[in-house]
Parts: sequence; structure tokens; C-alpha cells
Amino acid sequence: MAQELTTTLSKYLAVFAQAHQEFRVPELESVAQLYNFKIHLADDPEERDPGRPYMIIWLESEDHARLLARRCILIKSIYEFYGRGATYEELHLQNRAKRNLWERYIPETSFKFFVTAYNHKIPQHRQRENPEITMGCFEECPGKTRERHEGDGNFIQVYFGRLIEEGTARPLVQLFDVKKRSYFGNTSMEAEISLLMANQTLACPGKLIYDPFMGTGSMAYPVAYFGAQVMGSDIDGRQMRGKQTTPGIFRAASQYGVASRIVDICTFDVTNNPWRRGELFDAIITDPPCKYISIYTDGVRAGAKRLGRKKELDADRLALYHEHRTNPGPHDSPYIPPTKPYELSDLAVDLVLLARYLLKPGGRLVFFLPTVTDQYEEVDIYTMLCDGMEVIANSLQDFGSWGRRLVTIRKVTSERYPPPAFSTRNAEVEDETQHVPAHRHFREKYFQGFKKAEVEADHVEDGR
Repeated sequence: MAQELTTTLSKYLAVFAQAHQEFRVPELESVAQLYNFKIHLADDPEERDPGRPYMIIWLESEDHARLLARRCILIKSIYEFYGRGATYEELHLQNRAKRNLWERYIPETSFKFFVTAYNHKIPQHRQRENPEITMGCFEECPGKTRERHEGDGNFIQVYFGRLIEEGTARPLVQLFDVKKRSYFGNTSMEAEISLLMANQTLACPGKLIYDPFMGTGSMAYPVAYFGAQVMGSDIDGRQMRGKQTTPGIFRAASQYGVASRIVDICTFDVTNNPWRRGELFDAIITDPPCKYISIYTDGVRAGAKRLGRKKELDADRLALYHEHRTNPGPHDSPYIPPTKPYELSDLAVDLVLLARYLLKPGGRLVFFLPTVTDQYEEVDIYTMLCDGMEVIANSLQDFGSWGRRLVTIRKVTSERYPPPAFSTRNAEVEDETQHVPAHRHFREKYFQGFKKAEVEADHVEDGR
């Protein structure tokens, strides 16, 4: 580590919830950028081990530690770091060497030792009550949980420090619980994930954020809760509206006190959108529709659609169609444009192009990309990039044979681009000269149980 970091930054111990471990570092870095302060993480991969609930971080001030505790969904608490060791003897030696950090608490200060453990149990009598300050002692043991243990033991590490602040963002997971929401559907995103995505957008007052596949609005509510204004659209307006007079998204937003921050919801296909100028939004957040089973709502995620026909009309039928559109009869029903499946890898490429056009310089695109675990390669993410767009985070939510990657892409150019021309290539035809990403034809792979054999010919037949 650079010498200047040891003199200008102070050490803090972050205590994490054991959930979505790969999302920790991107969330820390995003919140630090949101509040414009420096954060440094250890270069040693073992110090960032996602299987462990503790991480030492370097910050400029205690105020920055408090900001992390108040905004990061995955932080349970954060401590001023005093020392660590594989035994209590090692820990005591380090703690005595840091006397300058804690000696001001010696005179007339009541305190509590909060002793907790990971992978083993501690008797209750080893803790004290009614403190002015709380000292945390964290015993980390290897392997599976062992029985209650008195005193020293075979630890991976024992950490010690003063409590700065308990994490106050984690209760938002319960606040935004989908099952407590007044309006949700089988495509609704899990609350904890939608909150993590909101942090990746750097949502805060004064920002305008767009969801182009809004569905039932799961991403809109936490983004609006953090103070941003939200605009949403979907090719299927029924998903956003529901069956009551007041659209479902506005009803759910009212439940969270953020209805005034939902600017509007519109029905259109993103490949035939009404945006006539770019650089409108500070961030784009979305979960593109892709057919798979939702593990949160026990429903089938809808497959993506775009305007168009699966098979083009012959000349006679095309002429009849134009005649009908030009001179409709008095009893003709309203025209409903046809739709066709939107292949996921094409959608991802188009989404990045749309983001480059609509985002302000420095703006972020945050979205989920489902992929096949044993076929995924790092290059898959880069097949969707275009000039001026840069991947800054790529975190896996692992479900075994498949997973979802939370991808964060930043616009790194100030050049203005025209409205994008979206992909029109045939989803059945593979270009053998280009890399085929693992998320291509994901829907078919999912319902075939991720067989290693090639997906059979009819990729675009709906409902398979």
C-alpha cells in the first residue's frame, strides 16, 4: 500500500450482512462517489474474501464512515479499527500499540464490550450493558459453526474496534418487501437487490433516472426514496397500470411516500421510442425482461418483446394491411401493433446504445444480465459495449447452473450521439466470426435445463 495512505487515511472495520457478497465493493465505491469522498480497499484478495463478513477499509474521516453506514444496504455496522490477530494475545499487542486512538475514553467513560462471532457461538455472560461507547470484538473461526467457546481459540482473525454507527440502511429491505407492497407482479424484483441497484445509480435529490422496462416499478421506488425523480416506460402498459383507475405504480409509490417523484409512465417500445434529444438522464436502471422463473415471486419472468412481425407479410397481405390502416371501417377495433421476441444479447447491445444517447456525460447504466454459469466468459460483457461506454462493476448473483450479473456501465464521453439505429439482424443466424456470449438465447437454454448441446433451430418461436 502506498505510504501516503497510512498517514492521510484512517482504518475502519466494516461488518457486512452475509448476503450478495459480490455486490459489497461496487456498493462501497458507488456510495463513496455519491458523497464525494475517498475510500481505499486492501489490495490483498484475502482481505476482500466474499466468504468473510469483515473488511478493513481506509477513510479520511469518521463522518465518511457514518455516511457508509447510513446508505450501504449490505453494511450491518462500522467500527473504528484498533487491531486484529489470530489470537487474543496478538490482538492485545496491536491494541496497546494503538493507545492514542482509545486513551481519551479511559477517564469517566462507561463502555460496553460487544463480543460476537462468526462460525462459532459465544456465551452471553461475556457481554456488558448500558454503555456510553461500545467496543466490538469479532471472533472469526474457520469451517462450520462450532459450540460455545470460552476465551481464546483457533481463530482466523479476531477484530477489535469502537462502534461508529450501526447500519441504518438495511431496514429498508423490510420496508420495500415485495409481499407487503400494494402493487406487484410476477416480474417484481426482490427489495434488497433493487436497493443495491439504486445505490449503483448514485440516486439522490436533483437527479432524473429512467427505467425503460419498468414493469411493476420495483426499481423506481428505492430510487425515488433516495430523492431522485423517476421516468418509466414499458411496451406493455398493463404491467405499469394494473386494473384500477389509479395506475398500480402510483399506488405503490404512494405507499412509500414518493408518488410526487414519479414524473410519468409511458407505453412504447424502446426501439421505437419518442426521445428526440439525448443527454436527458443522470442514470438508467432496469431489469430487462428475459423468460425465466422468478425465485422471489414464484412466477415466470416475461420474455422481452419489440414491435414487428415474426414473419413478414407477402405482397398481397401487405397491400391489404395498408388499405385497412389508411381507410378503417366504422366497426373496426383499435389497431394493436404486432410484437415479436427480442433476443437477449441483441437487447443488451441496443440498451447500451440507448444509454449512450440518453445519458448525460458520467451517467450510469445499471441493469441485470442473466447468463449460464459454465459458459460465461469475461469477454461476454464487453460484446455489448460501444465507443464512449465503460464497464465499472460486474457482480454475480449465483443460482448454480445460471446466475444474474449486475452490470454497471458509465458514459465516459462528452460527445453527442444521434438516436441509435437498433439491431434488426435475424436472431436465428449466428455470425461465426464474432464471440457468442453465454447470455445469447438464454431463454431457450433455461427451459432446456442448460443442456450443453446446441440450442435447436427455432429460437424465436414464442412461448417455448
